[in-house]
Amino acid sequence: MSDTPRNQPAADQPKLNPGDQAEPGAPGAGENICPECKGSGQIGVTSCPNCGGTGKIIEGIGGA
Repeated sequence: MSDTPRNQPAADQPKLNPGDQAEPGAPGAGENICPECKGSGQIGVTSCPNCGGTGKIIEGIGGA
């Protein structure tokens, strides 16, 4: 059993933001501009909660 709390990623796993649909580098996924902050990383004077202030999200690409 792990000592990592359920809601926190393990140290070797990438941190996902609420807007991310997949881990970075996952097959069939890629970076896109955050639709909430339009890529600025900010909403008003605070960091965008959707992308974690990066201005980018990871989402599925292609497909039918």
